Amino acid sequence: MPTISWLAVLVATVLSFGLGALWYGPLFGKPWMAEHGTTAEELMEGFNPAKTYGATFVLAALSAILFGVFIGEAPELQRSIGWGVAVGLVWVSGALGTIYLFESRTMRLFMINGGYHTARFAIIGAVFGYLG
Repeated sequence: MPTISWLAVLVATVLSFGLGALWYGPLFGKPWMAEHGTTAEELMEGFNPAKTYGATFVLAALSAILFGVFIGEAPELQRSIGWGVAVGLVWVSGALGTIYLFESRTMRLFMINGGYHTARFAIIGAVFGYLG
C-alpha cells in the first residue's frame, strides 16, 4: 500500500466534514431543503445523529484516504488542488449529473450538491498538497 500522510487524512476529513455543515447549513441549507420539498423539522423526524454523522465522518475519511493514495506522496500543492477540483467537478459531479438527469432533478440541486463536492475535493487536495 502506498504511504500517505495520516495527518493530511485527518485534517482533510475534519475540513470536508466542517464544509458540509456550513454548505448544507447556513450557506445552502434552505435552498437544498426547498429542492427536496422538505423542512428542517421534517428532516429531524427519526434523525439519528450518531449514525448519520458517524457514517458521514467515516465516508469522508475513506474519501480522503483514497485521494491520498491517488495523489501519491508529497504532491505539489497546485497539482493536488487541480486534481481535487477535477475529482469533485468531473468524477463526483458528473456521476451525480447522470443520476439527476434520469431522476429529473433540478439544476439548482445539482449545483448545490456538485458545488459541495467540488469545493470539498479542492480542500482535500489543498490539504494533501500542503501536508502530504
